[in-house]
Amino acid sequence: MTNTPSAPAGPLSVAYWRGFRQALPFILVIAPFGLLFGVAGNEAGFDLLEVMGFSVLVIAGASQFTAVQLMNDHASTVMVILAALAVNLRMAMYSASLAPHLGAASTWQRAFVAYSMVDQAFALADADYNRAPKQSLAAKLTYYTGACTPIVPLWYSSTLVGALLGKAIPPAFALDFAVPVTFLAMIAPMLRSIPHLVAAAVSVIMALVLAFLPAGTGLIIAALLAMVAGAQTELWLTKRRALQ
Repeated sequence: MTNTPSAPAGPLSVAYWRGFRQALPFILVIAPFGLLFGVAGNEAGFDLLEVMGFSVLVIAGASQFTAVQLMNDHASTVMVILAALAVNLRMAMYSASLAPHLGAASTWQRAFVAYSMVDQAFALADADYNRAPKQSLAAKLTYYTGACTPIVPLWYSSTLVGALLGKAIPPAFALDFAVPVTFLAMIAPMLRSIPHLVAAAVSVIMALVLAFLPAGTGLIIAALLAMVAGAQTELWLTKRRALQ
């Protein structure tokens, strides 16, 4: 998000600053999350360009950690790619959720949304669009830009600091708290329906059951089973409602 649009003038500025303000609390977890990845990349033997390439090109913290861990475990290139893609499959669901709101945007606008889509920005946008679905397309895009502004540049800069400092950051800072806290804060509000709850439960249970499998294959299988379980639950509920 190096070319983030500047805050718009006029009524759209209200949407921009609303998104900006609502994203500010995530700074508390994005900064240590980025620092932690910078340190992890440094300890894995990556140089500064490789660490920053991960964060700027991939911009997906969870899959970045997954890839680095598997590379440290000497997993094959194919397995590293598959595991990282499995972790990021949620982005496909995010896209499907936002498509009814942003699908009419221009190609470059949709490209910007796709590139800058992170969990926090999606969670905020999804909640805002569902709260006020009749907002104009311009207002929705402006809100999304505002939500990304405090998050994405901070991810870059905190990764850079972590990569530069490396092991100089004392373990007492316990930066790894940011990973579970971030995902708990984002996932909990999204568990709004029975299919969501089923998918979450299946993913957790199967990830634990299949943890013995090598090189992250258990995570891939757990993610696929969770998606199937959630989809089947949704179909079952739809048929049940149709019969009532």
